[in-house]
Amino acid sequence: MRRRTRSPLSSPPPPPPRSGPDRRSLLRAAAAGSLGLTLTGCAYIPHAESDAAAAVDAEPPLPMEVDGPLVYFNWADYIDPTVKAGFSEEYGVEVIESNFDSMESMIAKMDAGNTYDIIFPSAKWTQLLWQGGQLHKLPLHLLRNGDAVFAHYGYFDNPWYDPGSAHSVPFTMYKTGIGWRKDKLGELTGSWRDMWDGTATGRAFLLDDRDEVLGFASLQLGCGAYAVGHEQLDRMASLVQNLRPRLRAFDSDDYDNLLNGDAWLTQAWSGDMTSVVQQAKDPSVYGFEAAKEGAPVNTDCYAIPANAQHPGTAMLFIDYMLRPENVARNIAYIGYPMPVHGSEHGYEQLVSTLPDCVVTEQDLAANLVFTNGTPAQEAARDACWTNIQAG
Repeated sequence: MRRRTRSPLSSPPPPPPRSGPDRRSLLRAAAAGSLGLTLTGCAYIPHAESDAAAAVDAEPPLPMEVDGPLVYFNWADYIDPTVKAGFSEEYGVEVIESNFDSMESMIAKMDAGNTYDIIFPSAKWTQLLWQGGQLHKLPLHLLRNGDAVFAHYGYFDNPWYDPGSAHSVPFTMYKTGIGWRKDKLGELTGSWRDMWDGTATGRAFLLDDRDEVLGFASLQLGCGAYAVGHEQLDRMASLVQNLRPRLRAFDSDDYDNLLNGDAWLTQAWSGDMTSVVQQAKDPSVYGFEAAKEGAPVNTDCYAIPANAQHPGTAMLFIDYMLRPENVARNIAYIGYPMPVHGSEHGYEQLVSTLPDCVVTEQDLAANLVFTNGTPAQEAARDACWTNIQAG
């Protein structure tokens, strides 16, 4: 996919065109295969610390200094290239970049013995990685720009996925709602039930993502964002099957589907909606609502693998990315907010026509998150998702 973002911010200047696959459009049923992977020592043991994790945490604190090149592993096109180039120039180090197209492929590469200095797991994968002893404990006090996160966003002082943010620093935050064409459907009601709008039949989409679709259903049923009971899952499957005749497809390319007219109504990620209005000839025809039954929230993180060869350089990179000018530039480039104090107004400008895209402290505190269940619970959710996809 190719996107070009255009920012209304007066500073920094607009970034160059983006190319390559987008971070969100590559989440094709990412959670569906999660049980096929085993993280060493920690597969699906929520809130438990393994011996391997304790051993890693007991190692001497990481330095924050150049100790070699930066071996960088991320979604393609998820950091402004000019920001990466600026880091390389300032510190005189090479940035050696590799990309993944799912969390599962990231883990598979790590388990195959590949070494990286900086990775970008989502919240639930951050939890699994640190519990398995695969992430360094971070000396957050060394981050000269760390207070812009931790002194202003209380949620990240002690997030559910990483107590005390001991092994990660939040990179982005986002939520899931409904994107739609106002010129085709008018105004919506603010509920997940809007996905049943008959006018959009044949032009309605749900994301091709297990957790997002099950979350959509469970929130409507009042079961929270991450239901695991068999009776709940049966009811969720029935609800989505009831919607199936109105759907065109399960498809995570919410951005292109809206812009090319295939979608009049779609479950959508807030960051992708930012890009939609940046690219649209007439942004006013697009809407985004965070449903009153609840909008799931998620976080992508910076993390340093336990086997990183250049962890000092990785610490410098995290601190560099938290500088206000780099935060502003990257938000304008990717369309996703970063929980760094001082950046809020700039993001609000980007989504001035879609205020529900803004992720607030209240959104974070609602705790509508996709967590990690037991093996039996994850198997039940996989089976429910398979049933839904089969129709």
